[in-house]
Amino acid sequence: MGKINYRKNRALPVVAFLLLLLSLFGVPINAQNQKKKLQASKQKIENEIEYNNKLLEETKRTKKTTLNQLIILKQQIASREKLIHNINSQIKTVDEQISLNNEILSELNKDLKNLKDEYAKMIYYAYKNRNSYDKLMFIFSSESFNQAYRRVKYFQQYTAYRRNQAELITKTEGEINNTLTKLKTVKAEKVLLIQSLEEEKNNLSQEKSQQNKTFKKLNSKERELKAAIRKKEKAARKLEKEIEKIIAEEIRLALKKSGTTETSGFALTPAELKLSNDFASNKGKLPWPVERGIISSTFGTHSHPVLKNIKTKNNGIDIITDKDTKARAIFGGEVTRVISIPNYYYVVMVRHGEYLSVYSNLVDVYVKKGDVITAKQDIGVIHTDTKNAKTELHFELWKGKSLLNPENWLAK
Repeated sequence: MGKINYRKNRALPVVAFLLLLLSLFGVPINAQNQKKKLQASKQKIENEIEYNNKLLEETKRTKKTTLNQLIILKQQIASREKLIHNINSQIKTVDEQISLNNEILSELNKDLKNLKDEYAKMIYYAYKNRNSYDKLMFIFSSESFNQAYRRVKYFQQYTAYRRNQAELITKTEGEINNTLTKLKTVKAEKVLLIQSLEEEKNNLSQEKSQQNKTFKKLNSKERELKAAIRKKEKAARKLEKEIEKIIAEEIRLALKKSGTTETSGFALTPAELKLSNDFASNKGKLPWPVERGIISSTFGTHSHPVLKNIKTKNNGIDIITDKDTKARAIFGGEVTRVISIPNYYYVVMVRHGEYLSVYSNLVDVYVKKGDVITAKQDIGVIHTDTKNAKTELHFELWKGKSLLNPENWLAK
C-alpha cells in the first residue's frame, strides 16, 4: 500500500504543472494585447505613409523640384522610421511568444516522459499480479474485516489511478500538439514580419536618397527661395497687424458694451465666459481645422529646411492637405471677420469667448461676419497653388492679444 501512495503522490506535480500551465497561458494575454496595440498603430502609420505618397505624387505632376516635396519627404521618412520601429517591436513580442512556447513545450515533454515511465511501471506491476486468485487470497488472508476492506479499497484506488494516469498522458499529448501548432503559427508570423521589415528598410533608403537629391536641387535655387521667404514674411506681417487691429477693436467694443474700463482683455458676458471656459477645457482635444493633412511648418522660429543661417517665424501652423479640401471650425463660436490679405487670400476669424481661431489661404468662403457656427462646420475651400501643387492652410490661435501654439490645443 505504501508503494501505491508513493506513486499517487508522484502524480501531484503533474496536476500542479497542468494548473501552472493554464496560468502560463494567461501570460500571453498581455502579449496578445500588446500585439493588437502594435498592429493598430502599424495600420495608422501605414495610412499616414499612403497619404504622404498621395501628396508626393501630386507634387511630382508639376515636374519640378519644390520645397513642398522636401517637406512631405521629411514627413514620409519620419513615418517610415516609426513603422520600422513598430515592426521591430512586433518581432520582439513574437520572439517572447516563441520563447514561452518553447519553454512550455520542454516542460510538457518532460512531464509526458515521467507520466509514461510511471504508467509503464504500473502495467508491469499489473502484469505480474494478473492472477485473480492471488488478489482474492490477498483479501481473504486479512486478519480483520477492516484490513480486508482497506485491501479492497487498495485495488479500487490502484485501478482508478491507472485510469487517471492514462487520461493525463492523453491530455499532455494534446497540450504538446496545441503548443506545437501555436509555435508553428508564431514562427510563420515572424518570417512575414522580417520580410516586411527588410522591405520598409529598403523603402526608407530610397526615400532618404530622394530627399538628398531634392535638397541639392533646392539648394541651387537660393535666390528663388529667398524671394519666396520675403514674400511670405511680408504677408505674415500684414496678417499679424490686421489680426491685432481687429482684436483691439473687438476688445474696445466689448468694453464699451459692458461699460467697464478694463483693457487687459475681453469683457465677457456670462454666455461668452462659459464658451471661453468650454474652449479652454478642450485643450489638446480640439479637432483639426482640416479633416486630413500633415503639418508642414510648426509654431515659432525655425531654421530654414534648405538655406543656411536663415530663420523663419510662424505665428501658427501650416497644414498641407488635398486639393479642394475645406477648412472647418475647431470649436463653436461667432465669425468675427472675413478679410482679404495678399498671398493669404481670404482669412476667417472665429471668436470663442476670449479665444480666436484664424483660418487663412481660403479661396471660397461659406460664412460671413456675425454667423454663429458649430465645431467642424465648413468655413471655406483652401487655395491650391497649382504651380507647386500645394494645398496649404495657415492656421493661428489667439487668446486675447497673445499668440498660442495650435499644436498644444489640437488633438494629436
